[in-house]
Amino acid sequence: MASVFIYHVVGDLTVGKPELAEFYETETVEAAIKAIGESTECGIPVWKKKTHVGIIENGEMRQQRFVGILNSFDIVAFLAKSDCLEDQDKAMKTPVSQVIVPNNSLLKQVDPGTRLIDALEMMKQGVRRLLVPKSVVWKGMSKRFSILYNGKWLKNMDASNSSSNNLIANANRPSSSSTTSVRDKFCCLSREDVIRFLIGCLGALAPLPLSSISSLGVINPNYSSIEASVPAIEATLKAPGDPSAIAVLEPTSEDQYKIIGEISASKLWKCDYLAAAWALANLSAGQFVMGVEDNVTPRSFPDYSANSTLRENNTVNGVGSTRPRKFCSRSIGFNPSSPCLAASRSPSFGTGRSMYRGRSTPLTCKITSSLAAVMAQMLSHRATHVWVTEDESDDVLVGVVGYADILVAVTKQPAALTPANRTYEGFATEIQS
Repeated sequence: MASVFIYHVVGDLTVGKPELAEFYETETVEAAIKAIGESTECGIPVWKKKTHVGIIENGEMRQQRFVGILNSFDIVAFLAKSDCLEDQDKAMKTPVSQVIVPNNSLLKQVDPGTRLIDALEMMKQGVRRLLVPKSVVWKGMSKRFSILYNGKWLKNMDASNSSSNNLIANANRPSSSSTTSVRDKFCCLSREDVIRFLIGCLGALAPLPLSSISSLGVINPNYSSIEASVPAIEATLKAPGDPSAIAVLEPTSEDQYKIIGEISASKLWKCDYLAAAWALANLSAGQFVMGVEDNVTPRSFPDYSANSTLRENNTVNGVGSTRPRKFCSRSIGFNPSSPCLAASRSPSFGTGRSMYRGRSTPLTCKITSSLAAVMAQMLSHRATHVWVTEDESDDVLVGVVGYADILVAVTKQPAALTPANRTYEGFATEIQS
């Protein structure tokens, strides 16, 4: 195991992190959309309000107030329901408590002096956010020696034999004089923050970074998917776990499946949620991910009523006017080119895809890609995952790599890994491509 995980503590990763502003379950979907746009990992932690004002909360009380994490896919799936499409104003004013799927285990509160390896073990077990108390002064020694926190281990040396309950208990152990905490002020550490930290320590992780993801066993073959010909709304029935993404596939003549796009929290992160919801409810999965323009398919788009929230407001000579706006792929973040429009008219959505470079193009890598290259892809695109395709055949999907898969790979005991035919120059070329 790399020493970087033992010589660093959670407090090293929280420097410069903003203070957490709690988002309550009584807030509206409209407010959630704005908050998600400013979040990491395309989602926000949702909390219950404090029942007793003025009482100092302990970690257990705060944990009980945590509801779950709401992401952009959850909101678009909710807005795509028939009753929400009929009254979009009402839907946007709906409390998020009616939208979010409660899961209290996605967040854990930890002490700033928690070893990084302990924090990663929690994330490998399903935790997606770490709640860390803000500190006025961090009196820890240099990062090299932050393995010691006030001269004591925060965890028993026999980490491999301890249970997850002991892990969390040790991580929540109160800090001593090494930090001065600000009462009720916290910051939130995500898995993206951890990956961003690790990519700055690639030398300490050698030889893992230059090893292929297939040799490391990082590729997860268990992913959610639907075919391009089925209605896009069926993606909401798949209930994707981690990552929150559904691959849209097209069968090939060799009885294989090529990925042509995805319906995911990452792709819906900063889209026009109302337009995306309408498209999700009315288009096929292939049409949705490829990006179709106005009136290019036999399924014509409706003229919205005067009360529709999808109308555009225009002001001419000081007088407000409205005109119906039809669905356009650019309104939900797509920017298709003309070859793709031709493809959307044909039975096969994959035709001409190689010339398409819109936002809906899925982020992919090869099974021979290095771990460092995949990490760089995820961070540069602010994505929670990368789809993995075969090396010989274009776009034939074999699996997916997410945050949890990377954390498992970098913390496992290495078995004499030697990167085959791979150099740092080759790695730089791989990232650029």
